[in-house]
Amino acid sequence: MSMQSIHYLTPVALHLPPRVPEPPSCQRRHTLPASEFRCLTPQDAAGVFEIEREAFVSTLGVYPLYLHEIQHFLTLCPELSMGWFQEGRLLAFIIGSLWDEERLTQESLMLHRPRGHMAHLHVLAVRHTFQRQGKGSTLLWRYLCHLGSLPTVHRAVLMCEDHLVPFYEKFGFRLVGPCAVTLSSLTFMELQCSLQGWAASRRNSC
Repeated sequence: MSMQSIHYLTPVALHLPPRVPEPPSCQRRHTLPASEFRCLTPQDAAGVFEIEREAFVSTLGVYPLYLHEIQHFLTLCPELSMGWFQEGRLLAFIIGSLWDEERLTQESLMLHRPRGHMAHLHVLAVRHTFQRQGKGSTLLWRYLCHLGSLPTVHRAVLMCEDHLVPFYEKFGFRLVGPCAVTLSSLTFMELQCSLQGWAASRRNSC
């Protein structure tokens, strides 16, 4: 698809609780730290790239998205991203775009197809110092609830390494087989998830 066929979309505001109190033992005397889930903007790209470098380059040796690619998606479809901020600092993020084919292809790494009905989750990453604390699970749950509230998005799709398949299956993703996409010498499995019912999960949680 040529880049001329890509259109800007209007960001969708997230109606999520702006603050999440810490447990009493962690509370400060006068104020609570702000905890915010919101769609990302191009201004957040540098923080996203910093976390991505921590999370992937040291282990896989590759970037899922380079800085200009992050800026590309956060400009075209910011409503398909989400960041978790505490006291204004980005802790974790997800970046997605729309896809309009049944399975992912090498093209899907760089394209946003605004007429698509499937959200392609390109990256989920948590800042190194906050890993293994359940933050990735919390962010993914919030993100899927958000996708479920978007009327034109019906499914979510992602690719991951074999050992991460059980993590995503806990959120309703179904393994559909080896992914056609490769990064460097790495291969992946492809998983898909129906978003039916996720909007109700969001309403019931608020």
